[in-house]
This record gives sequence, structure tokens and C-alpha cells, in this order.
Amino acid sequence: MIMILKKALMPLLLLVLITIINACHVGRFFYWNFADADDYKKFAAAHVAADSVNFEFQKATKPCVPQIPSLWQQEDSTDDFTGFLRKNHTLAFLIIRNDTILYEQYFDGTDSSSIMPSFSVSKSFVSALVGIAIGDGFIKSVDQPVTNFIPELLDNDTAFRQITIDDLLNMRSGVRFNEGYLSPFADMAKYYYGTNLQRYILKLKIDRPPDEVYNYQSVNTLLLGMALERATGTPLNEYLSQKIWKPLGMSTDVGWSIDSERHGTIKAFCCLDAPARDFARFGRLYLNNGQWQGNQVVPETWVKETMQIVNDSRDGQGYSYTRHWRVKTDGAIFAKGLLGQYIYIDPHRNLLMLRFGTKATDIVWPDLMEKVAREL
Repeated sequence: MIMILKKALMPLLLLVLITIINACHVGRFFYWNFADADDYKKFAAAHVAADSVNFEFQKATKPCVPQIPSLWQQEDSTDDFTGFLRKNHTLAFLIIRNDTILYEQYFDGTDSSSIMPSFSVSKSFVSALVGIAIGDGFIKSVDQPVTNFIPELLDNDTAFRQITIDDLLNMRSGVRFNEGYLSPFADMAKYYYGTNLQRYILKLKIDRPPDEVYNYQSVNTLLLGMALERATGTPLNEYLSQKIWKPLGMSTDVGWSIDSERHGTIKAFCCLDAPARDFARFGRLYLNNGQWQGNQVVPETWVKETMQIVNDSRDGQGYSYTRHWRVKTDGAIFAKGLLGQYIYIDPHRNLLMLRFGTKATDIVWPDLMEKVAREL
């Protein structure tokens, strides 16, 4: 009798579980657990169209396998650089100089066509689109208040009128937001797993006046994405396609995760996922001061200003933060995402390095990349 009841209740319990997952970000957090490299398969996505003509990097006639920098060498280890990457939860690692791929390795059954998760690397694409929108005249300048585009923010806190586009770009908005990734009750979990981002922003409050301190908050990029759509009159995925994806000859159509099919708000703070070489093409754009094959895609002044240290903003590892990029004192910059996703750009060496992984590990990848770059 008990077994019969259990079998009869199973469909009901399954229905309840599905309802909780669909309706509640906490349920989705516990069901899917922490973010991982397959998250792009879990969420609905907006379509980003590529062109039929692709840009291709050259392949080196003789691949270059770097040495493991001494700081990361382990005693009695026989690993080469590729083995080191494999042990440290890497999915893809590329080194490109002078438009030639010197080193390219993939792991865990992936290859050059595999979709790589970007997480917060997407923020750097949003930054580029802001620069383009200013160049197009849709946004007057970085000093324009975000409420010019999202006036409903004032309904909950009139202090929003002080926050500018620049404050959002530099993570100095003063918005009250808990970026914690480990708690299902933090704001970040709600924004990552939730299904109605437009509703969530209406409850935002201000903690402090803008431009006082740096505080990394993904909601800043979400607001930039919404402001871009209002300013340009174009969905963010279509603006990306028109202004970057097609002009750069990206290899394939991709998706940009949205909160839900019903509401369709793009998670501008993350989850633009694509093959590794497409991220390399974006890195090449910045390596060439926003120019692509003779066309100025991102305004040159925007790129050069992005590559400067402009305030006291420092991330948790001490790197300067400017307009959704980390800026190093040696002139290199990098985009960074959860699980150790990186686009590393070294203009002085005309060099790109990219790493995508399933874990960030305790390795400070930009430091390793700098050491590798010095030896090439």
C-alpha cells in the first residue's frame, strides 16, 4: 500500500519541483547549483547573428609550446605546459601574435568550434557597445545620467538621478547590491537565476553617493544593457550583431542568455557564449585600437581611454578597473569571467592570450600570462 502511494505521489512531487524551479530563483539555484561551464545550455538565449564572411587567424607552421613559468612549476613534475593546463581545469588556451595562432589547445572533449562560457567577460562587450553608441550619437557622453534612459529607477529612489553611465562602467555607482555567488539569497543569485530582471531593478536602492568607492556589482552592467536598448532603439543582441559580431567576421551565430522567454531581458552582465576564436577576434579589435580591417568599429579614443588607469578602483586581486576591463601597469588589459575566463591583451607585444576553464583555481592567470608573454 505504501509503495502504491509513493508511486502515485511521484508525478505530483515532480510537478511541484518543476513549478518551484520555474517560478523561484532559489529553487533554480538549488536545482542547478553553482554556475558551471554548461550553464549556456540551461537558459533561454537571444540570437546573435554572424555574417557569412569569416575572419580567420593564421596558424603557425611550427606550434610554440611555452614553458611553465618557474613560479608555477612543481617539484618532481614531468608536466609540460599543456599538461599543466589540463591539471588546472582548463577548457581552452590560445596564444596569438601578429594574427598568427602560436598555441591552441582544447580539453575535456572540446575543440575550436565548441561553445565556451564567458560569464563576466560579456561585460567588456557591453563596454564596447557603450563606446559605439556614444560614437553613433545615441548617448551624449559617459557623463549622461542613466535615468535619462531608465527613468523608472527614480520611482524607488530619487538618488539614481546622480548616477552616470561612467559610474556604472567603473563599478562606482553606489547601488545597494550583494554580488555574493555562494548564497541563494544574495542579489546575484536572484539576477542570475531569476526570470524577471525588469521587475527586480525597480526595487533597487542607493547605498552611497556615486563615484566614492569601487564596488564590483553585476547590476551595473545590467543597467547599461537596458540603457543601450533604450538609447539605440535596438535589442542588445541585435546591436551587438550589427556593430561587432558581423563586422569582425565571427565564426558562428551564438546566444546571449535571457531571464526568460516571457520577459526576454538579456543578462548583459554575463553569458554571451561563443567559440574561443570569436573571443580572440574581439581581443584583436582592442589590440588594434578598435579598428578592424581598415574600419573603425569602436572609437579609438574609447579604446585608449579604456586602457588607462583613471581612478583608485582595484579589484580583489589589486588590478585597476576601467570601463569593465582590468588594466595593468605594464599597459596590458584583460577581460575576466567566473571560473577563470580571460581575454588578455598585451599591446606592446602585439599579443593575445585566452583561457577558458571549468574552475578558476588558485592560479592568478594574468600573472602567469604576463610571465609567458615575456618568454615568447
